[in-house]
Amino acid sequence: MEILESIIAYPLGFVMNLCYLLLSNYGIAIIAFTLITKFILLPLSVWVQKNSIKMVQMQPAINRIKSKFFGDADTIADEESKLYKQYKYNPLASIIPLAIQILLLMGVVAVIYNPFEYLFNMDASLIEAINKVASELSGVPVIDSSIQLTAIDLIKDADKASYFASIDGIGNYLADIQKFDINFLGLSLSANPSREWGVTIVVPVVAGLSSLWLCIAQNKANVLQAEQSAFSQWSMSIFSVGLSLYLGFFVPAGIALYWVASNLFAIAQLYLLNMAIPPKKYVDYEELEASRKELAELNAMVEKKKPFSKDPNAKRERADYKRFFSIANKHLVFYSERSGFYKYYKEIIEYILSKTTVAIHYITNDPDDIVFEIAKENPRLKPYYIGVKKCITLMMKLECDVMVMTTPDLDNFYLKRSLYQKDINYIFVPHDPSSMNMSFREHSLDNFDTVFCTGPHIANEVRATERVYGTKEKELVEFGYPLIESLIESCEKLEPNTSSRRQVLIAPSWQEDNLLDSCVEDLIDSLYGDDYKIIVRPHPEYMKRYRGKMQMLVDKYADKVGKGLEFELDFSSNTSVYSSDLLVTDWSGIGIEFGFATLKPVVFINTKIKMENPNYAKIGIEPQEILLRNQLGVALEKGEIKDKFADTAKALIGSEDFKEKLRRKREEYFYSLGTKGTEGAKYIIRYLISKKKEKEI
Repeated sequence: MEILESIIAYPLGFVMNLCYLLLSNYGIAIIAFTLITKFILLPLSVWVQKNSIKMVQMQPAINRIKSKFFGDADTIADEESKLYKQYKYNPLASIIPLAIQILLLMGVVAVIYNPFEYLFNMDASLIEAINKVASELSGVPVIDSSIQLTAIDLIKDADKASYFASIDGIGNYLADIQKFDINFLGLSLSANPSREWGVTIVVPVVAGLSSLWLCIAQNKANVLQAEQSAFSQWSMSIFSVGLSLYLGFFVPAGIALYWVASNLFAIAQLYLLNMAIPPKKYVDYEELEASRKELAELNAMVEKKKPFSKDPNAKRERADYKRFFSIANKHLVFYSERSGFYKYYKEIIEYILSKTTVAIHYITNDPDDIVFEIAKENPRLKPYYIGVKKCITLMMKLECDVMVMTTPDLDNFYLKRSLYQKDINYIFVPHDPSSMNMSFREHSLDNFDTVFCTGPHIANEVRATERVYGTKEKELVEFGYPLIESLIESCEKLEPNTSSRRQVLIAPSWQEDNLLDSCVEDLIDSLYGDDYKIIVRPHPEYMKRYRGKMQMLVDKYADKVGKGLEFELDFSSNTSVYSSDLLVTDWSGIGIEFGFATLKPVVFINTKIKMENPNYAKIGIEPQEILLRNQLGVALEKGEIKDKFADTAKALIGSEDFKEKLRRKREEYFYSLGTKGTEGAKYIIRYLISKKKEKEI
């Protein structure tokens, strides 16, 4: 290390000495020396600027790679390596500037600590003799790194200079040393704050502030650092400021001055480079933000583990993953995000199990999925718990004939079509009876092969989307919506409301501008009285996020609770939902299911529209969520509640004509009503038989 310091220090000492000879002030010489090093290293700084821009330029592609192969670390590393080669980028290159800065600092420290060697070019024996005298006079050990600076202070002291005059060979240097101006702004640059305290304590403060200023500038304007997380930015800032405080407190003030000057020049250089090579000219920041959001959504789906916590299901997941791939020739696979999704597959699975000998492989992200209990009754239903992250890898390695799922955005988002088997028939099963064009993202069904349609409206939307966007034609199955049939049966078994009070259920969504946040008080006040029993049932997600707001509403109406008003905060039962005489909602999906299951009216309040696809109008079909608002009941503006809501509710409740109209609409709206999804099960069976014949041929 000493040899390396010497190699660096000698040329730096030459430059430093030249600066001192020209400026006659050591402090100003250090500042000039720092500026010269910045100019010498300018080509490197330009290269670093271009390299940083290149890294940020690649970031959208890197984010998309991480999204596409989410959870598959090996594939992500391989794809990133290919991208680096394409851009001719070496990730290790970023450490070069830091390494050079450290080497420079080592050299400057050596020069400032050893002026006799690097500025005055004395031989080793003379330096040793001077240091020995300085040690005897000051008590500072000869081996102390600052002994030469101590010697300079003593030689400049008229009372102490005579002790050095007798040293053989010093005569040629004595006058130059005595003229050597080691002060800057009234402070000796040989001063060490950790030993002298007093006014020198300002040195580490200034060093720390200069470093903080540089960190703030870099976090805001450095093309690469500005894209890092706040944690990364400020952890690096804390390290830099801490290093500066150390340099300012434990080393001579001359080294701290170099560090402060270097920080200030770095700030100026940063903004000048941004002007000369502007990042915005090369980086698509809109694309960067879009890719970052996609990746953030994926990361949000994976439950974050607490530090040092152990996943209790990790061993089970590994075993199920291994078991899934240990089975060859899988024909039929279902995928479920959580336990509540089994109800969308129930009739299909039960029909296939009863009519065939096919084994059904059921992948779920929920370790407590109800399917594990159901499978105990039928060994051909084979469930596997695979968490979201590992499931992404599983999907890419999937081999089967048919994959059935309720999750849209196949191949657009985190779930991908298999990379191993290209002819899998991916079937989309609906999990609500509304439109898909507005409630799903644009292109959400493009990469499916088959779509099970709840009714003609879905078939029309899919075909229109294919025409407008030129996407592949999918096979459409007149599936229907088995869940609505189960709801109809449940509603028919409910005892009719014989109370003199009509029951009105207020059941909003939890989205922005929902009923609870915008107009629930007007709704309650309009109907409250002897004629109605009002039940307010918030969305479970609203309770989870805004429990405090909900409690404020409950407290406000505390005197009315139990006297015609109830707040239903327990969601274990749906009895109150389907036994009500009138539903009031906003854009919640419960409106369509309630209306068609009970044949009772719905009052829709026109809050802010709920949509996932802002371009839904492109295909030229009005979404059912909008059309049905005045077919399942009445849609009112928020401003109409006080004047019209009570009369509207009175006119709708109990109307037999309205009930019959809804019955006819229900027959038109749903495919295969009364078949309980057997059309979907039959389609899968036919497809599997055809695949078997193909393989035999």
